[in-house]
Amino acid sequence: MRMSRLLSSKKVFNGRLFTVYRQKRRLPNGFIKTSEIIKHPGAVVVVPVFQNGTIVLLRQYRAAIDIYLYELCAGTLKAHEDSAVCAKRELKEETGYQARSMRKIGEIYPAPGYTTEKIHVYVARGLLKVGASVEDDEVIETKILSRMQIRKLLKSHAIVDAKTIAALVLGGII
Repeated sequence: MRMSRLLSSKKVFNGRLFTVYRQKRRLPNGFIKTSEIIKHPGAVVVVPVFQNGTIVLLRQYRAAIDIYLYELCAGTLKAHEDSAVCAKRELKEETGYQARSMRKIGEIYPAPGYTTEKIHVYVARGLLKVGASVEDDEVIETKILSRMQIRKLLKSHAIVDAKTIAALVLGGII
């Protein structure tokens, strides 16, 4: 498979979580395309499953779209951080649980048209309550839901977060 060729790249924004570049590429078909690309360090999403099959979901406020969303716990990788380490940290911080076992079940690219972000998907089992340490800019409620309740939320379009839907599918929850 022939890949594109980078002709030029200019940093146009450098933020706390990502950097934006304006790039010019020669595509595999010869067309020259200019794009704004978000360089993202990557992230994790975790499906926390109790022994009885219930799942920990979060009801989290998202300022960018000014609404609450049902989501699985997730977070951005720190520089050079292993995704499993990030998954354990985010599980504890956002849900207040630690897992006896954490297994990677896949990877997804949530928006490959404009970002390099890759999300590593994990399933956590053997959950032990240890207490959450939510960050100041996170408004989160923890919900323990059955698979049936999650399916109802999906059917009613109450779960619309793409990484959550993808992780639930990869985890065999839905």
